[in-house]
Amino acid sequence: MDAGLSVATHTSMPGKKKATVEVVQISLLLPTRGRPELAKRFLESVVKTAEALHAVEVILYVDDDDTGSHHLDGRALYTHRIIGPKQSMGAYNTTCFRASRGQIIVLVNDDMVMRTVGWDTALRAMDERFSDRIYLGYCNDLLKKGGLATFPILSRKTCELLVDPYPAAYAGAFIDVHLFDIFKRLQHQGFDRFIYLNDVVFEHLHYRTGKAAYDDTYKQRGRFQDDSIFICLSTARATAANRLLRALNGQPADTTPSDTAVEAPLAPGRSPLLFYFKRLFLDFDLPLRWRIYLWIWFTLRHSAAHGLLRFVVKGGGEPKLSE
Repeated sequence: MDAGLSVATHTSMPGKKKATVEVVQISLLLPTRGRPELAKRFLESVVKTAEALHAVEVILYVDDDDTGSHHLDGRALYTHRIIGPKQSMGAYNTTCFRASRGQIIVLVNDDMVMRTVGWDTALRAMDERFSDRIYLGYCNDLLKKGGLATFPILSRKTCELLVDPYPAAYAGAFIDVHLFDIFKRLQHQGFDRFIYLNDVVFEHLHYRTGKAAYDDTYKQRGRFQDDSIFICLSTARATAANRLLRALNGQPADTTPSDTAVEAPLAPGRSPLLFYFKRLFLDFDLPLRWRIYLWIWFTLRHSAAHGLLRFVVKGGGEPKLSE
């Protein structure tokens, strides 16, 4: 945790039951703001569906000015609550990760619920699929489904190899795309380490699906503010993929410090189509299909951000494009 970060922590530890078999611990990283009822709903869904609840923990980050959420507690679920200053989404998750103890790390949201009983057992089986524990796992969110790791699952070993798996530069989005892109680079080198669990449902109750209200937390999030951050961090993703590649090839670890700081955002200029073509389509460390997708997607997002795609705009001025 950063030396200058002032936080208060509280740990709720239910009575422990002696386990007959040692199981791998799972850490759920949950930053939340202004949504105590949604966070409570999520915590209850974990308790109802986990088969080995004693081996699951939630690391909860609540802003110090969000007093309505300071009471949140998982009751039967081991909960480590951190109360601190408002930060970026990347910084929230990094702080939670540093406070976690599990060998399986899951990024979760307050607008999701666990639907599948025994999801934790499925995650532990997934964790054993590769003996080196290098993978990006994800479950069916009933929105993006297999197309994106909306709630990314990494082993602690993978997180440590990446050095900075959740860059603080990301204000509120794109961490999932960032990680997906790293593993696309790995896939392009012959190591397909994506694990999608279609039958395990982590339902994303997002307002775009009509399953939630368009609340203040959604409204305060800059929908397109992280686009340029993703572009700026392309070199950092290439470096991160190389760290994993070295480990997979049995080479010594790369001890070079991770550089995920962004000094200034990049502007597409007068020709966003050409800008994104150069920055995304011509990134030959990525598979062709993924390059094409990113090029088209970012060009459309740029157009939507400038009001040029009104025909796909949903109520409230929110375009129906991926986050």
